Amino acid sequence: MFCERMAVHEREIPLLTIPDAAAVTNCLSSVWGLGHQLLLHAGIGKRIYEHTAGKGYTASVLPSPPRLHWVQWQMDMHKPIARKLVTQSHDVFVALQKHGPESTGAVRKPQLVKYSRRYRAFMGECVQDLRKAAEDPNLSREDCESYAAQSELLQTMGLIWSLCEILFVETLPGGVVLQQLQDWLKLHFTEGDRLAREVLESEDLLINDKYWRAVYIYVMQGRLAEARHLLSLHVQQQQDTLHVFARMDKLMRDMPVFGASSRQSLAEFDLRWRHWQDQCRQCLEDNTFISYSHLHAICKILSGDLSVLSEQGDVIASWYQMLVTKLLYCNPTVRALDLQHHAKACIDELGGSSRMNAVDNILMAAFEFDVHQVIKASSATMSNWWFVAHLADLLHHCGKLDSHQLNFGSNLREFLLLEYASTLMSHNSLWQVVAGYLDHCPEFGRHYLELFIERVPLQSERKATKVLRVCEEREMTEQVRSICKVLGMRALQQGQLGSALSWCIRSKDAAFATFLSDRFLAEYSLGGGFSNLDLIDNLGAAMLLSDRLTFLGKYREFHKLYERGEFQEAASLLLSLLTAKLAPKSFWLILLTDVLPLLELEELIFSSQQTYELLHCLHELTQWFASEDYLRSEAATRKTKGQQELETEKLELLKLALARNLARAIQEEVIIS
Repeated sequence: MFCERMAVHEREIPLLTIPDAAAVTNCLSSVWGLGHQLLLHAGIGKRIYEHTAGKGYTASVLPSPPRLHWVQWQMDMHKPIARKLVTQSHDVFVALQKHGPESTGAVRKPQLVKYSRRYRAFMGECVQDLRKAAEDPNLSREDCESYAAQSELLQTMGLIWSLCEILFVETLPGGVVLQQLQDWLKLHFTEGDRLAREVLESEDLLINDKYWRAVYIYVMQGRLAEARHLLSLHVQQQQDTLHVFARMDKLMRDMPVFGASSRQSLAEFDLRWRHWQDQCRQCLEDNTFISYSHLHAICKILSGDLSVLSEQGDVIASWYQMLVTKLLYCNPTVRALDLQHHAKACIDELGGSSRMNAVDNILMAAFEFDVHQVIKASSATMSNWWFVAHLADLLHHCGKLDSHQLNFGSNLREFLLLEYASTLMSHNSLWQVVAGYLDHCPEFGRHYLELFIERVPLQSERKATKVLRVCEEREMTEQVRSICKVLGMRALQQGQLGSALSWCIRSKDAAFATFLSDRFLAEYSLGGGFSNLDLIDNLGAAMLLSDRLTFLGKYREFHKLYERGEFQEAASLLLSLLTAKLAPKSFWLILLTDVLPLLELEELIFSSQQTYELLHCLHELTQWFASEDYLRSEAATRKTKGQQELETEKLELLKLALARNLARAIQEEVIIS
């Protein structure tokens, strides 16, 4: 039997072919693992009935042990680089939960933006780590492609997240979103920067086709400072056309900008912007740049004529890049709620919705302020639940996500958090992260955590202690008891009797405490002493867990009294242990043997009444040794003839000693009376 491990995405499971010939006739059986794991195997022991002409039905079984196929899916976040993102985002998630939706908006908004940007920063850091890993020459081609795919996926997540942050999280001055959208393009579409670097590193700007392309991209994104810098390097500025470039530089420099730090009102900005665009149109009417096609095209863009962009090839790669350019030079004071109308117009200009991909649909849903469609489409597109779980939680705290119940009793936020936590469960080192997410799922989180924590592999006592601490902090008493039982049995199997008793006391398992106490007593019977004296001496209130454990603790206390010479107290305690019948009958002979040294002392320790009680115990023990139940027991059959003779001698010696002590006690009591 061997185990074959395969990692597949959830959507690929129906197309998965299991390479097992036995599964053709015996079908596949399955067992769920922890999290997103499934163990598949051919149906061992099942009788398959086949009909053969002339022979009727014949039965067949598997000829050999089955092969095990371990199928896993949605394992993206288990990889080393992604695990860093998992732990970092968990810290942000836990901190975010302290700011509930009931908090005042004025206080919450800046904090929510801060948390959102921390999520994005960790995504960006992970992208850089993945890119660096993909460039490692020692990696296989498959690993490099995997890292590149993960990097691309995270970049897509960042693109969607940052747009949602602008529209749903961030406080916008007057509802104007253009500056934030410009920053969005600048952050996620860096082709202009790449081209500009290549241009600046080249020897001749004019013969480099990338020069004007970089200028156009900067102009489209509203990054006129960068565009001016490139234009200032144009060699024609050193000739008689310097005034033309200077005129373009002035137009770009004078373009008004409205932002969060702007002190002008929206009406004042709109007036300044219209005056500036009139200047751009006047330059077109005056044919200021007619001799310079590229500058003339740029002036058209600045004046709001975007038809010229179609002449520049594939400078505009997507409808949302065109949207920002169109708003920048046609409607810079657009409100967030009006974005969807402009977006639809840009989509129609670039071929309509039929040319849109999954990411386009998600971005369009965001512009339409359809939060649930953003979550739904992202869930279907992304290969893991990390993105939608954290985005939904953030939007929930922003008050943008409705908390309506799904068909199975959980709201959307909790459902996504549960799914994300389930993908982490099958990783050995992420169990604390899982607990952190389940803690904040009010409907089913506790139930999931109870089932999950019992299945966390406890490879070491250190990890077990951490798991127990998690359970104790959440008052999960049943799980604490279960884990302690497992660790106690493991310690017992390893011969660590003291450690087993410690775990037993922590689990408060009375039956196991009785069993371990008997093991300690058996150890004493064989060796005449106890191991783990420190533990037994400090049982304290724990000895009340079971009668046998109480006896063990009190018997050890008897030894300490005897060693200190407190014979009267030791004798009273020993007699109470016998009369209370806390000890097993097999240990009574040892207890009565402990009486002998006390009987031999010059001082009378036991009174006549106490001696009668000891004689009664001795008689009861003698009868038990002669009973059929004892004679048929394993303890009796294991004893050698020599051991049996020694027991008989001890019994006779005890009878004699007790009889002599009884005579002494009666005599003294008569004299005293």
